Amino acid sequence: MVGRRQKHLALIIARELASQLATATFIADSAGELVFYNEAAEDILGRSFAEAGSMHAEGWSSQFQITDPDGAPMPLEQMPMGIAMTQRRPAHGSLWMTGLDGARRLVSVTAVPLFSTPTELVGMIALFWEEQAPEPARTAGRPEPA
Repeated sequence: MVGRRQKHLALIIARELASQLATATFIADSAGELVFYNEAAEDILGRSFAEAGSMHAEGWSSQFQITDPDGAPMPLEQMPMGIAMTQRRPAHGSLWMTGLDGARRLVSVTAVPLFSTPTELVGMIALFWEEQAPEPARTAGRPEPA
């Protein structure tokens, strides 16, 4: 009972922290179930958490059409949240995602596993922000547009 209570408490505290942050924050439990994202995340994810609701890791990884910076599909195990979940270590990276509003965005993500004891993973928390999309490469020898 204590372990279960600690898990629950850790996620409740993480949610309370996230709700107070101006940085977009996403929280999932140890099974990868999305349990919350804050108001700051709504602009990037394209819908409020109340409207989107909870979804499993495979659901959110495909729902948001996540790709690497070169546009190749990114498996869950290579995403920062997937690394935090499966390898139980912090991870950072950039990725492209399509919000629930249909907008495609380049996003930087830092994900950290949450432990209730040194060995018991209870979930993950990710802080993320939209990056400036890179400018298209210029062809050598062509003049800059005026």
